[in-house]
This record gives sequence, C-alpha cells and structure tokens, in this order.
Amino acid sequence: MPRIVLLLVASLFVGCVSAPGPAPLEPDGSAPVARKAVADDLEDAILVASLGPAPIIGLGSFNPAILTASSKDGPDGAAGAEPTPSGSGGNSDLARQAQNPIANLISLPIQNNTSFGLGPYDRIQNVTNIQPVVPVNFGDWNIITRTIAPLIYQPNLTQNSGGDYGLGDINFTAFLSPSAASEVTWGAGPTISMPIATKDTLGSDKWSAGPSGVVLWMTGPWVVGCLVNNLWSFAGSSRADSVNQMLLQYFVNYNLEDGWYLTSAPIMTANWKAKKGGDVWTVPVGGGIGKVFKIGTQAINASVQGYYVANSPSIGPDWQLRLQIQFLFPK
Repeated sequence: MPRIVLLLVASLFVGCVSAPGPAPLEPDGSAPVARKAVADDLEDAILVASLGPAPIIGLGSFNPAILTASSKDGPDGAAGAEPTPSGSGGNSDLARQAQNPIANLISLPIQNNTSFGLGPYDRIQNVTNIQPVVPVNFGDWNIITRTIAPLIYQPNLTQNSGGDYGLGDINFTAFLSPSAASEVTWGAGPTISMPIATKDTLGSDKWSAGPSGVVLWMTGPWVVGCLVNNLWSFAGSSRADSVNQMLLQYFVNYNLEDGWYLTSAPIMTANWKAKKGGDVWTVPVGGGIGKVFKIGTQAINASVQGYYVANSPSIGPDWQLRLQIQFLFPK
C-alpha cells in the first residue's frame, strides 16, 4: 500500500510539471479567428477532453496485466488463466499477458496524452490519466474495475497564452468477464462519468453513464481486440450542454523477444452533440513501441506512441503523443 501511495504522489508531480506553457503567435501574422466562433468550438473541445481522455497502450488505460500463464491452464494469453509464480517465464510472455484488458491482476497505469496544434494559435493540451485497475473474482466470473482520474491542462484556445489546470471528471467502468481460460474473451458492463472537475473548463458539469464492452483475441505473438462505450448525460447543471459521446478503440499488438512489442491503439471519439457535422469525429492513426521489464521485483510495462490525427473538429489537434508506465502487482 505505501508503494501505491508513493506512485500516486509521483504521478501528481509529473502531471503538474508536464503542463505546457503558452504557444507562439501564428507565424504568418494573419488575423486571429473571431473569438465567438472559437468559443463555440471550444465547448466541443472541452467535452472531448473531459470525457475522452483515456485509454491505452495496447489498451493503455484499459490494460491491466497478468503474469505468464501456465500452458496447462489454457491457450497462451487466455483471459482467466492463473499467473505462474513471479519470476517464471520470459519478458515476452509477460508483455503478451500485459496487453489483456480484462485480466485478473491489480495494476496502476499512469498515462500521459499530449495533443499538439489545437485552435488558431496551435496550443498544446495535456492530460495525465491515473488509472488504477482492481479485479475481483466470483468463481466463474471476474469483475474488473477501472477508475480514470485525469489531470488536465486545457489551454485557452481564443488566445495564444493562458489556460486552466486541475482535476477533470472521474470515469469509472466495471467489466464482467468469464474467468475461464479462452483464446477469445470478452467483458461488458457499465461506465459512468462523475462531474467533479475542479474548474468548469475541465469537465462537462454533467453526470453521464452508458454501456461499455471489450472483446479480444490472443494467439501466438498477436493480441488483437476492440473496446467501445457510449455516454449519455442524465443529471447535472441545467446550464451545461447535454452529453452524447462514443469512444471506439481497436488495439493491435505484435510481441517480439525479451518483452518488446509493437502496438497500435488509437482512441477514436464521436461527439454526437457537436454543433457542426464535421466536428463529430476525432480519428488518430499511428502506433508505437513498448517493453515489459523489472526493476528489482517490480514488473513494469512502458510504452511510447505517436498518432497523426486524420480527422478532428475544426479546432482539434494535428497530432498526439502518448507515454505510459504501468506498474503490475501480481497476487
């Protein structure tokens, strides 16, 4: 427990120092976009930032991990297989297991997402997600809970300086998943967003909830799957806009030797309440590399990913950088 507390304190410090400063003025000296138009789009950008920061190295924010599974318990990488004693198996096996988003292992992912090129002044937004994952076993079933606490730096998109930093809305998801080993596995359950942001610009000011589901296939070096959820607002401030937003994330991982792996896990969002049709979808394209290793007895999963944003709202980002470190705590 003291180790987990220290990790949380460290992550808060990282989030504080990672808040980027103001972006430079437009290099071409052109007149800025009308503030009213930017302010209208800003509402959509804030909604995406408050509801969509998330997941994932190979399922960044959704990927708890398990240690190497014994082959006699089921197919390699199958969900629900019991971990072997710490230290057995190689890093490559551990990496493949670490990409299972509904595994029976406590973990603490800390994921930093930086978006570049927002608004007419090319501002930088930073979201640091602290995402503890806690599974509970009930015989033939597991319930895997995931809580996301985002530390957000939201720049002022109507000018080239200033912004807000603080805690965003908390998101909680519980997946019900079969505990039996299987090459193909799934999880489903509710997700809820709680409006506890420390500033209005960092959250939706609405209670929102909806269904969430994940399915994945693990065979040989491959871990492939998809996660989807949709949030609808049901309570909150009458002055705030209603929420209807989907998150869709496919993930493809190819595991190499000695714990290294290649990964692609873009987080696509659809804000169905966007004021302009072209501002509905945010679609990144890209990937990265990661490695599972140990420091002493502590198993760690770390990765870096880069994404070009092929489609986004009119003031959305041009590209994104995702860094994640995930601490694994086998039972």
